[in-house]
Amino acid sequence: MKTEMRNTIVKAFSHLTGIGNSLQTPLLFAVRLYWGWQFAQTGWGKLHNIPHVTDFFMSLGIPAPGLNAWVIALMEFVGGILLIVGLGSRLTGLALSVDMIVAYVAADRQALAAIFSDPGKFYNADPYTFLFASLLILVFGPGKLALDFLLSRRFGASQRNREFQQQKAHSARSQLPLVLKHMQTGAFPKRRIIVEAAPHTKRKGAHQREDHSRN
Repeated sequence: MKTEMRNTIVKAFSHLTGIGNSLQTPLLFAVRLYWGWQFAQTGWGKLHNIPHVTDFFMSLGIPAPGLNAWVIALMEFVGGILLIVGLGSRLTGLALSVDMIVAYVAADRQALAAIFSDPGKFYNADPYTFLFASLLILVFGPGKLALDFLLSRRFGASQRNREFQQQKAHSARSQLPLVLKHMQTGAFPKRRIIVEAAPHTKRKGAHQREDHSRN
């Protein structure tokens, strides 16, 4: 009874794990689509209003506000598109995570300081959901519905093929000195060759032995 219950629990847990694993790719795809679009929209808006972004960065005391306004706008716009298609996803997730941490430090420092004392203030700040989505892609990757996955499969197969060819070449090179030594000495390893007599020959020999015994 205990064994059956244990097996039932193990099967149920295995089934639940399988369901969870099968939902990873759709979830990551949904996160990439939604938040990639949000990042792209935010970046596009900043690109069309660089003077306002520059003034805002200047009020926050960010160095080189004009240059950083262009850098952040392009990062969010291009990074959002890369998230949507799933290309360079982990690098994009890292860049956007740093961008959102800087946004916390520069514009929502009080919310960042209240991460433990007042968590509601922390996750109600504007950068929170952007940061969470970026970290999610950085840690778990883009999933299978992404260009990164397709490229990794293609180049991964090519890499395995190259490694196999290299192993074959290394094996051939390692056996070459032994072959040359045998050629020089003429001492090739001998192989035993067993020749089995044909069936009719066996029967003929058996009849001869019977005749000889009779005589």
